[in-house]
Amino acid sequence: MPKVILPSLSKEQVELLIEKTHDTRGKAIIALLTESGLRLSELAYIEMCDIDWQNRIIKTVGKCNKEGYAPFGPMSEEYLRAWLAEFRPNGDNIWGLNKWAIVSMLKRLREETGMPCNPHTFRRTFACLLRKAGVDTMTIKDLGRWECLEMVQRYTRSVSFNDSLKFYKAPLSQ
Repeated sequence: MPKVILPSLSKEQVELLIEKTHDTRGKAIIALLTESGLRLSELAYIEMCDIDWQNRIIKTVGKCNKEGYAPFGPMSEEYLRAWLAEFRPNGDNIWGLNKWAIVSMLKRLREETGMPCNPHTFRRTFACLLRKAGVDTMTIKDLGRWECLEMVQRYTRSVSFNDSLKFYKAPLSQ
């Protein structure tokens, strides 16, 4: 079987998608998917009580009802806080949407921009951006809540030799 390289996005492409998104909720969703590597089901069911603002961590319930934690960064925090200033959840998820509505929003954005725009693309982007920043695969596995390293390798196939070369230090020259 050939090893297919599935699409991931550059930081600049994600920023363009956020810019093209029409509302604060959409911006928060894209930023959070990219910065946390959340699966669609994990993202769709976030409640207010799951967010640890001080440590920028979200408690998740993933595959097979496994609990985990997903980190998020300053951009996600900014958009999340802005969204939650507009929308007050009433005990349901923080989005006021189900997972299929999130998929529809991303599909409309893909049609508008021509860029890959689905939850798995953002999950791959999360892993690839971390790899390109020099984060080791074991750490990416833990941050992305993957069960095995093979999945991280599969998600990061688009990371090239040249991306990795910038971290090379000649062992005899140190």
